[in-house]
Amino acid sequence: MRGTGGAGAVGTTGATGATGATGAGAGAGVGVGGGGVNLLALRSHNAALVLDLLRTAGDEGISRLELAERTGLTPQAVSKITARLREDGLVAEAGRRASTGGKPRTVLRLVPEAGHAVGVHLDRDEVRVVLVDLRGTVVGERRAALDLGAGAEAVLGAVGETVAGVLPGGLDGGARPGSAGLDGGARPGSAGHDEGLRPGEPELDGSAQPGAARLDRDSRLGSAGFDGGSRSGSAGLDKGSRLGSAGLDEGSRVGVAGLADGSRPGLAGLDRALLGVGVALPGPLDHARGVLHRVTGFPEWDGFPLREALAKRLGVPVAVDKDTNAAALGLAAGGEGGSFAYLHLGTGLGAGLVIGGSVHRGARTGAGEFGHQVIQIDGPPCTCGDRGCVEALCLGAVARGDLDEAARVLGAGAANLVGLLDIDVVLLGGRTVAAAPEAFVGGVGAVLEARARRTGEDAVPVRVTAGGDGAVAVGAAQLVLGPVFGRGGG
Repeated sequence: MRGTGGAGAVGTTGATGATGATGAGAGAGVGVGGGGVNLLALRSHNAALVLDLLRTAGDEGISRLELAERTGLTPQAVSKITARLREDGLVAEAGRRASTGGKPRTVLRLVPEAGHAVGVHLDRDEVRVVLVDLRGTVVGERRAALDLGAGAEAVLGAVGETVAGVLPGGLDGGARPGSAGLDGGARPGSAGHDEGLRPGEPELDGSAQPGAARLDRDSRLGSAGFDGGSRSGSAGLDKGSRLGSAGLDEGSRVGVAGLADGSRPGLAGLDRALLGVGVALPGPLDHARGVLHRVTGFPEWDGFPLREALAKRLGVPVAVDKDTNAAALGLAAGGEGGSFAYLHLGTGLGAGLVIGGSVHRGARTGAGEFGHQVIQIDGPPCTCGDRGCVEALCLGAVARGDLDEAARVLGAGAANLVGLLDIDVVLLGGRTVAAAPEAFVGGVGAVLEARARRTGEDAVPVRVTAGGDGAVAVGAAQLVLGPVFGRGGG
């Protein structure tokens, strides 16, 4: 839910007359407070609060009374929200719990399989795709070789085919993998635009982006519509609300992409509860606009509107972020608390920063360009154009087979982050780390321990992420899922 500030409860400072507000003006007079509210314009946020509590409750579930107590909503409001969620198949009864007085309480639980998100890790030499349910559990995975320098058409086609391959079920109405709004004869991966499209040609339209709340009377949670800039992850749970569609007619159902009349769905035909696709790749890039900048080593992508291009090709909403930011987001959603740095060493080197529980992207998505801090003046050249960068030194050591040196260099960079940000823990990931985790944990840890002895502080712990080299793809799915539960993301 973009603009709600996460899963915290919302209170009002304005008059009760604001209850009729909808759309862009609905946020007027709204501030962060101690509980949910019952304004029509904030139903999206309130539903996200309820969904998040249902998600964290697991299979044991939670009662309506507990939901009301924890959100600050009235029992009547909770009953209305949960009734809609049950109608949409998102919530089911999980039995009854003994009460201290009166009749036993009915316990509700989230239905994880009622919705899915796709996470894509677009690396320099491969694409890795995961399908996750509403709890973020991986239920499908696929990877394929890829050359990020092969040009936009080849790369987008490979992404479309790999994403289609991870989705369950057959193709709907003859639509081919990756087609969006095309006739039955569309070729796999085509997007109805010029075959010769190259990076830097932003001719594509569409502004769908996961994360914002569409609050009109027909809005649906997790919208996949392309009209008026609608975005997935919204939760406009009014009388006609549904998960997954936006701006559709009353008969619309979960996860259906709101394409033009008569058009065939792209990936939406493969999974009726698909909320969207999150894509993570090396930076620099503009997370807010979904536009690539001069990707290190691949300057030809500069200015390419990746989010719009993929949204048009796939027929579902798309969110784009740096690989390290996505991994950090996934780790935070998975329970990693406090402030931490995720250092990703694979085909490149970068960092995802979580400060106070939130991913720190910076004003221009420029935070976390960890690999390009210079630690050796006039050192070896780096693909970024500078010399003596941590990435160049670290990857050079890896290429020579000197993992101890690579870990020492990585530790020097990590020590800089610890000194600058005073973080709680350093997490390591990426395929190079996954291939030799003990060497990197030991080497980075030794540098941080030496720093702690000099400063008299406690050493910051170093761990390998539980997700291994799949953390980026899983985190990319959270770019879509996070807003559904009021937890940032896309």
